[in-house]
Amino acid sequence: MKLLFIGDVVGEVGCLFLQKQLPKIKRQYEIDVTVVNGENSANGNGITRHSANQIFHAGADVITTGNHAFQRKTDLKIFEDDCIIRPANYGEACIGKGYTVLDMGSCQIAVINVQGLLYMQTLENPFHTVDNILKEIETPCIFVDFHAEATSEKKGMGFYLAKRVTAVMGTHTHVQTADACILEGHTGYITDVGMTGVEDSILGSSKVPALDRMRLHLPVRCPEAEGDCFLNGVIVEFEKKCGKCTKITPVIIR
Repeated sequence: MKLLFIGDVVGEVGCLFLQKQLPKIKRQYEIDVTVVNGENSANGNGITRHSANQIFHAGADVITTGNHAFQRKTDLKIFEDDCIIRPANYGEACIGKGYTVLDMGSCQIAVINVQGLLYMQTLENPFHTVDNILKEIETPCIFVDFHAEATSEKKGMGFYLAKRVTAVMGTHTHVQTADACILEGHTGYITDVGMTGVEDSILGSSKVPALDRMRLHLPVRCPEAEGDCFLNGVIVEFEKKCGKCTKITPVIIR
């Protein structure tokens, strides 16, 4: 089987580009299930009912999020949807849940969302959180969106879950890394999948205000960039009976 995971969709322009490209990608690569990180899909960060609908209408089966999951307080009820998940280590007191299981008929596919701690807000330990979730999941086909800043923490999670899950795919830093591999002959891994949005930008934001924020240390608002988009993702091929990743292929569509 083949799972397509698409990196952080940024803003309305990213959603529209996803809607244009995703159906073609799914047909071309014969994708069975699609997961999209949508935590930046609304203009100004966060995710709204509108941007989530755009992602689902494009062809996503599951939407993962991250540290901007609860940015839009008026849209928190979207996390009552089983197929929109937030980092599991936010804890049970938060709305929503940190994983979902899809019934594909011939197999079940679990998607887990956890967030790193290094250089990010303090949450529950993501390693302990994943351990607890794995005790509840019966299928061997398990995919983890690890939303984290530090490459060391992402690599650590990859090795920690090697042979225990099908793939660990990093998000949050918006730049696709060149280290896609299969760990210990079983678990697909990439440090960061990348982003879907305007390519001529700083992580999807307009260059001038983003540079002003860095140069001048001012509280400058960084609107989404305008221009030509690209889509970053990975295709994970796996054996549905044992959950073993047989191939992981980065994808960039311009």
